[in-house]
Amino acid sequence: FDKWVPVDLYIGGIEHAVLHLLYARFWHKFLYDIGVVGTKEPFGKLMNQGLMMGSDNQKMSKSRGNVISPDEMIKNFGADALRLYEMFMGPFEDSKSLDPHGIVGTKRFLDRVWNFVSKNLETESSDAQALKSLHKTIKKVTGDIENFRFNTAISALMIFLNEAENLALNKNDLVSFLKILSPFAPHIAQELGSQLGYKKLFDVDAWPTYDDKVVEENTFELIIQINGKTRSKVVAPRGIDEGSAQELALADGQVKKWLSGAEIKKVIFVQNRLINL
Repeated sequence: FDKWVPVDLYIGGIEHAVLHLLYARFWHKFLYDIGVVGTKEPFGKLMNQGLMMGSDNQKMSKSRGNVISPDEMIKNFGADALRLYEMFMGPFEDSKSLDPHGIVGTKRFLDRVWNFVSKNLETESSDAQALKSLHKTIKKVTGDIENFRFNTAISALMIFLNEAENLALNKNDLVSFLKILSPFAPHIAQELGSQLGYKKLFDVDAWPTYDDKVVEENTFELIIQINGKTRSKVVAPRGIDEGSAQELALADGQVKKWLSGAEIKKVIFVQNRLINL
């Protein structure tokens, strides 16, 4: 009794909220009232996933004849491609229409992942740009998974592959990439990991970490305002001082146009963000 803790996370479809959520909560509160359990609520957090609709944008049902069986899709494209596609369709909590043709794109992505890893099986050193992109992706995917933004996490993985596909990654960095892919495509990730000589299972192994120093950009977009209104933006080195930022601003063509030779009476400077003349 002293060690009783609620369920960390409850996930269920909104259409079952009465029969599942309210029923379980009712019984838990009854058990709490009679002193059997020690917490008032049975769940720490509730997440409702969106309804999966047919290709006609209607709820799947036998009577409508719009039920799509996953068996044929798995047979033709694999379980990983289907799993990836379902999480890529849209936000977790939104209803989505299942298009059997949409899985082609995720299957193509996984094929490219296979080719990318296969060609780097013996690579000893990682390209600096590919490594930077990987660390940014680890940071993005980590945050998105924690917040159930699976579709944007998968999008980040696709962006990474676009950036790194023609670059080099060594075995350790490839394993880090496969680890953040594995929640979405566990079979292909684990198989490629074994080809790299990695013996552990990704689902019980440590999650990769990212280096903020690698992720940090050396430049930023300096916003230039005139009397509080944004008139232009220029790329500037991170850490630029006020004097140098003002020189950049005054050299910009749009700023020259808006100033028209007027005298600057005051400057407001926010480092790594904006300058207001």
